[in-house]
Amino acid sequence: MRSNFKASGVLGASLLLIGAVALAGCGSDDSTDTTKVGKTLVVATHNSWAMSKEVMAEFTKETGITVKIATNGDAGELTNKLVLTKDDPIADGVYGIDNTFATRAVDAGVLAKYRPLISAASVKSYALPGDGASYLTPIDYSDVCVNVDDTWFAKKKLAPPTTLDDLAAPAYKSLTVTEGAKTSSTGLAFLLATIGKYGDDGWQDYWKKLVANDLKVDKDWENAYEVDFTAGGGKGDRPIVVSYSSSPPFTIPKGASKPTTSALLDTCFRQVEFAGVLKGSKNPLGMQKFIDFMSQRSFQEALPDNMYVYPVDSTVTLPAGWDTFAPVAPHPYVVPPADITANRDTWLSQWSDVTGR
Repeated sequence: MRSNFKASGVLGASLLLIGAVALAGCGSDDSTDTTKVGKTLVVATHNSWAMSKEVMAEFTKETGITVKIATNGDAGELTNKLVLTKDDPIADGVYGIDNTFATRAVDAGVLAKYRPLISAASVKSYALPGDGASYLTPIDYSDVCVNVDDTWFAKKKLAPPTTLDDLAAPAYKSLTVTEGAKTSSTGLAFLLATIGKYGDDGWQDYWKKLVANDLKVDKDWENAYEVDFTAGGGKGDRPIVVSYSSSPPFTIPKGASKPTTSALLDTCFRQVEFAGVLKGSKNPLGMQKFIDFMSQRSFQEALPDNMYVYPVDSTVTLPAGWDTFAPVAPHPYVVPPADITANRDTWLSQWSDVTGR
């Protein structure tokens, strides 16, 4: 993920009061202690975690629990670390496992079952299929899409690309940077978009064309966007980058009314992020309360401005400009979770053979 991107207190207190009575019955399995709530909660997450102190203080005020955030690289690295440490968990819970890696965490047995007490009706459309929904709760989503630096293209008097096919055209040679599919969940999402577009028989030929067109592959989003992208934080030389449909609003210059970049909505893969209780947690009830809190309005409303993602609660009003400059993809490419589970390792091996990464 990227690294830069209220319900009333009465409602929140009411939910937590209900939780105090009901949590033991709908909570975790095989956890260290399910009889009391600890005052400290350790949550493992990716490096893109960014939530306001005010929102986190609201949770502490309501519950008496202090949350300690433990970042563990990209979502893929986070998932791998949880699998490797499942017999001695590094935290009480996790936020940031996405739908490209979710089945690995579920199948490896690192999670305890839990569903939030109350959640918006729209959450169901983002849930994992089958029993996976019992282990991971959808919190937010984003569309991984190709982004272009419109200012750069205007200065060069070159029409920007609009489709995945365009990226392999000679006019855009040496202009695109993406994240590695083996090292970044953003990169893996882009790989899945190409698999959704070209199919299992055609995506490797497409990537060969990208490589021949001097595609640059970076380790993670931070390097691709902030360093190599011309509209990022550095002095990059690549005006095409794999990022998010929610990225453009954050390139609106001070005093201006529109962004200098745009997302190509015909190139996207929808990425959903989840939270869950880790099996063997020292504070499972505390993590259950935190999942309840993340599902409530105050946390959901804070997601766009803090983590550049869309809340799964569709009743939340998005920040000004998002409807215009950060619309979701109307028809993102889809790869069923079961297919990702069955083929992820093979696809990554094949991708590595094609790209040399």
